[in-house]
Amino acid sequence: MRPRFEVMTGALLLLAVLVGCGAESQPLESPKKVYRHVLDGAPASLDPAQANSTYARLLVPAIFDTLYRYKYLARPYELTPGLALDFPVVSGDGLTYEIELDPRARFSDSPVFEGGRGRAVTARDVAWSIARHFDPATRSGASWLWRDRIIGLERIVNAESGTPMPPDSFDIDGLEVVDANTLRIHLRKPFPTLLHTLATAQSAVVPYEAVLAFGPEFGVRPVGSGPFRLIEFDETRALLVKNENFDRGVVDLAAEGFDPAQHAEFGVQAIDGKSYPFIDRLEVQFIAQAGARWNSFRSRQGADIVMLPPELAGQVLSKLQPLTFNQETVADYHALATPEAGFVYYGINLANQAIGNHPEPERQVKNRELRCALGQSLNWQARADQFYHGIGEHFPGVIPPMLPSWDPALQPQSFDPERAKARWQAAGWTLDSLPHLIYGHQAGVQQGQHFEMLRANLIAAGYPPERIQQRVYPTFADLLRGINAGEVDVFLMGWTMAYPDAQYNLQLFYGPNAAPGVNSSRYQNARFDRTFEHALGLPDQAERVALYRALNQQIVDDCVIMGSMVRTRIHLWKRHVRMVPDREIVGGFFLPFVDVDLSAQQ
Repeated sequence: MRPRFEVMTGALLLLAVLVGCGAESQPLESPKKVYRHVLDGAPASLDPAQANSTYARLLVPAIFDTLYRYKYLARPYELTPGLALDFPVVSGDGLTYEIELDPRARFSDSPVFEGGRGRAVTARDVAWSIARHFDPATRSGASWLWRDRIIGLERIVNAESGTPMPPDSFDIDGLEVVDANTLRIHLRKPFPTLLHTLATAQSAVVPYEAVLAFGPEFGVRPVGSGPFRLIEFDETRALLVKNENFDRGVVDLAAEGFDPAQHAEFGVQAIDGKSYPFIDRLEVQFIAQAGARWNSFRSRQGADIVMLPPELAGQVLSKLQPLTFNQETVADYHALATPEAGFVYYGINLANQAIGNHPEPERQVKNRELRCALGQSLNWQARADQFYHGIGEHFPGVIPPMLPSWDPALQPQSFDPERAKARWQAAGWTLDSLPHLIYGHQAGVQQGQHFEMLRANLIAAGYPPERIQQRVYPTFADLLRGINAGEVDVFLMGWTMAYPDAQYNLQLFYGPNAAPGVNSSRYQNARFDRTFEHALGLPDQAERVALYRALNQQIVDDCVIMGSMVRTRIHLWKRHVRMVPDREIVGGFFLPFVDVDLSAQQ
């Protein structure tokens, strides 16, 4: 399939220039309600096809619509319709999903549309937004969400493409546009977690007019149908205002999971039965330095919220077990501590035969025993004390306690450097035969401290100091490049879940996802891959959970990683702001429900 529309018309080029020159930069009325958020990093792009970071996942759902979203307050996380009018009608064999769109949905006003007026969102927009992830011109990092699942998408991958795929060439069997408001998705095999993928930031719906008009600039000039529209974006901040075309009725707080015992203290009951969003202006600051974020939060005109830097925990906590905020903090701010929807772990380059996979069975076992010994030498409590407020939770494998498939019977190895030393010695390793290990990390004080702690733990377990080296990369992107190129043997990695299903974590070790995919460890195991593929199609949740636990056990038994730990997020926000924030799976979906009490604003 070759796109039939390969050159912008002169009018479209002129339109791109006009918008690029600030067609929407006219002075705005002084907003009544302003909410100021702060992030520890900036998204590189606001194009949903590149929404692969925590930072992008905050802003993209504020600008764009997704078919489904997560309820504002319900925990465990629950799906609810977003752009979709209701949950889909699913065929008996689980292969066809029919989804009807909310007819009220319109894109925000923009010069890319005829007359500058945002048009209605259609089923073709939804289908095209999914399909463009497979167009080589899009350079998407999210095609894995639907690869080999929705029928016909491989046709796009194998097609020639020099410009973004235009809608008039769109014809995919698995994305059937029934009418303007109805889409049928046809699957190759059952995929019970499909709706979760349709609630990710990457699945957000984009208008083809804006993508074609702006090309690569679409990532900094996004146009969507979400609750806000972007008016300014650079490396220091993003400014958004209410999208006048957004209409989803009123908030049903009970349906969103409101629990008076948990949420009443935050004042969110004031939004019940009212149209949203509530704020007129959303300001998001990008501040990398922890001290600077804290200072912004402490300033009257600065950020309204902060995720507490670990080194400042002593200033707001009076007790760790149970976690208790001191009186001054409770008097001045709202405070909330929640476990992250993700984990941190030490990855191992299993493509390196010195420590990873090996064709000789005896050496394969010997390498596994060494990896297990290294994992047993890590002091996770010391890491929690120094880097994570002292309150991280150590667990084995990659299924954290917040997931239904977590197995409470699976206990982590205890920290025991002497037993770790005995284990690698029993496997036949000697001081002369232990491999050299290169630990890769991004430049920075804390990242260097992580290396020194790892090095000290391994030395305590008998590892020769001269065989533990570090390789420092200037940026995280450079570190990822080094990991993908096999330049490092051990690396610390954080993984944040985009949806609450263990499949999202287990895919980190699925063979076809090997680097440069998300399988940075390059784990290759045919039994694991077969079980993983089988689990994906099981409609029965209990059966799926059983296989998830078996896969997790295999990761633990093979000592594929050294891990893991769930960190605790501590959020503080100013008392005039009514909300329950979420840095995790809900991400930017909570922003439309944020309200500001002007009478309480200082």
